[in-house]
Amino acid sequence: MKGLHLDYTNSFVKEDELSRLEPVVRIAHEQLHQGTGAGANYLGWLSLPDQRDSREWEELRQTAAEVRSDGDALVVIGIGGSYLGARAAWEMLGHSFYNQLSTDRRQGPEIYFAGHHLSPVYMVHLLQHLEGKRVWINVISKSGTTTEPAIAFRIIRDWMEKQVGKAEAKRRIIATTDSYKGALKRLAKDEGFRTFVIPDNVGGRYSVLTPVGLLPMAVAGIDVDEVMKGAQEACHRYANPSLTENPAYQYAGLRNLLYRKGKTTELLVHYEPHLHSFAEWWKQLYGESEGKDHTGIFPASVQFTTDLHSMGQYIQEGRRNLFETVLRFRQPQVDITIPTGEQNGDGLDYLAGKTLDFVNRQACQGTLLAHTDGGVPNILLTLPEVTPHTFGHMIYFFEKACGISGYLSGVNPFDQPGVEAYKKNMFALLGKPGYEQEKETLQKRLLQETKY
Repeated sequence: MKGLHLDYTNSFVKEDELSRLEPVVRIAHEQLHQGTGAGANYLGWLSLPDQRDSREWEELRQTAAEVRSDGDALVVIGIGGSYLGARAAWEMLGHSFYNQLSTDRRQGPEIYFAGHHLSPVYMVHLLQHLEGKRVWINVISKSGTTTEPAIAFRIIRDWMEKQVGKAEAKRRIIATTDSYKGALKRLAKDEGFRTFVIPDNVGGRYSVLTPVGLLPMAVAGIDVDEVMKGAQEACHRYANPSLTENPAYQYAGLRNLLYRKGKTTELLVHYEPHLHSFAEWWKQLYGESEGKDHTGIFPASVQFTTDLHSMGQYIQEGRRNLFETVLRFRQPQVDITIPTGEQNGDGLDYLAGKTLDFVNRQACQGTLLAHTDGGVPNILLTLPEVTPHTFGHMIYFFEKACGISGYLSGVNPFDQPGVEAYKKNMFALLGKPGYEQEKETLQKRLLQETKY
């Protein structure tokens, strides 16, 4: 996709500042491509677009076709990287009201997500809504013991077995998990669930282009062949070690330079609601990859123009510790023309005959000018249009930039040791066997600190 363009004219970073990073960027490139950097055991995502297993690919397509023809609803159970990529694709590439479309227009099952939080309200309402539907489950977990999806799977599986019996429920359960170990793998083998593999050398937040993301996408009717073609194009384009010729490396370098200038928060800006979950995926990718050793850029996101009416004031005149990366598309998916008013009571006749996309673009341009005037650096990432090909390209672009950015920051961008801290406390407070001493200690702390 040669149309992907990175513009840092308004980033407040000078050309020579970026060019001076060339030597260290080349070192980071070599660490990544030669596997000599930290986290080298999790570099499988680098070559995923070029190494599709034809047998697994065909099985994935056949399974997706079966679910689409047989199911009324698919529940994707996962958390973090085990669901965000699939949800991002479903929202970005599908109809804004996909689940509300008639079966004839949708031509596939409704899609729901579970296991990404611990809300009893959501779970009860989901089960109530699924009552009477032919439900399929895709449970996604490398270990099978991550608390949120494991609980959701236990509840929904139990509900489904009571609805249709164990044999039929087993037929409709698909497990995407480790190739040979873990609780979910053992359960799938014992029960005879259909399974797909999460490669050992691909971490969760880099797993969108594996069955983790591709199976739910295919069930939703997304052209996964085009997704992978876009990723393959990006894989080849961003293998270039030259900073001046590689936009992914330029993005990594710009982030590094802005962080050095005290810009500790990055806002991923978009102007379409259907990019919300893509921004959530991006936040996990960068937050979990770079937030190490009490360093790193804090990744946040805003949807304009909506958030201009809530966060706009702070962005314009608040603390100058942030910068914006703006996603823009040259062509809208669809458009609509603004009509003429009968009496022009709203004063909008000057917009009559113009399209809503045109107004949205002018809002983007006006915001860019205002924020740069306010001292907020802006990086513009412009893509041709929203398609499966573009989605695959964007996924790989940000993954490649993240790997380089992590190495430039001096951290391992492929581990997440800090994630375990809250889990240990939660397990102890819940009374998990083996955490008895920790439970006693934490309860004493809570009594002292909260006066409960």
